Amino acid sequence: MPSKSPDAPAHAQPPVAGWHWTEWACELVGTMVLIFGGLSAVTFDFMPHSPLAALVPSRYWRFLVTGILFASTGALVTVSPLGRRSGAHLNPAVSLAFFTQGHLHRADLAGYVVSQSAGALVGAALVRWWWGHAATSLHDGLTVPGPGVSPWEAAAIEAAMTGCLVLVIFFFVSSPRTARWTPLAVLVTIAVLVWQAAPLTGTSLNPARSLGPAVVTGDFRAYWVYVVGPLSGALAATALWLAVPRQTLTAKLFHDPAYRSIFRSMIPARREPPPRPRSRRGA
Repeated sequence: MPSKSPDAPAHAQPPVAGWHWTEWACELVGTMVLIFGGLSAVTFDFMPHSPLAALVPSRYWRFLVTGILFASTGALVTVSPLGRRSGAHLNPAVSLAFFTQGHLHRADLAGYVVSQSAGALVGAALVRWWWGHAATSLHDGLTVPGPGVSPWEAAAIEAAMTGCLVLVIFFFVSSPRTARWTPLAVLVTIAVLVWQAAPLTGTSLNPARSLGPAVVTGDFRAYWVYVVGPLSGALAATALWLAVPRQTLTAKLFHDPAYRSIFRSMIPARREPPPRPRSRRGA
């Protein structure tokens, strides 16, 4: 087990068991917003006759703009009441990584993954409805390996990028002094990864992000790449983290002590009140 961070309090609050419908709903809506906003940026930046193309003719620099817009959508969800309540994982790979650190109850891992996947489906469907032909011309944001990149090479690239993302998150949430800056760190990391690797893999980093367009288009030929790659990258990052003399203090990407936490937390957070005992009639 990793040695304790010098900033960690003496006692951790354990993860809370139960059915956390509010947190799961926040993940669903948050992921929907992420996918709708992010894929809308992709559509606007690369659709035929895009206004941005006239201003930024180079696809190389438009990938940077797209990465910033996509990542900014996630950052806004993270600091919103939705993200402050659920932790704004918005990604099964991130939830899996926090689960390996003992922050999530196994029921919440399942609830989060289902909610994130459902939110991605709704978000991708909204993109097709809102953008119409512009979205279908770009295959509704489907992630596929780029020209000359084999599926296994794409999976390895996705694993490396997701591992990098998870390590950035772990580093920032391992100290109360840096935890508040996690959304900004994630924004910069994702923007750079999209900028540099989108032509190679589409830069998914997220099985839910790739699931939505796969369902909308009915094209699952390369979907396994975006499950195996990000999940294996997240697990590899957690293994590497064992060598770091710090431990994660929270599973929220923006920890606000005013909001309830269902996770194991070593930063003060509101907890669920204990259930009231049922009164006995006639007592």
